[in-house]
Amino acid sequence: MDYKETLESVKSFKIEEELFKKYWRVLKLARRPTRDEFTKIAIVSAAGILLIGLVGFIIYEIMLLLPR
Repeated sequence: MDYKETLESVKSFKIEEELFKKYWRVLKLARRPTRDEFTKIAIVSAAGILLIGLVGFIIYEIMLLLPR
């Protein structure tokens, strides 16, 4: 292992350590959502999934009718 390889490994470790510190800072600020917040997020997510599924189904049905 020459000098350049050692220097590169030290630089990459420094970058990973800084990235870890940033992630850790975000995790320390994070908190559990209240039941009300969780319920709202779950309802909005479910509505979005249903809407996308409905749009996909409508497009599927249109594609079945077009070739006729």
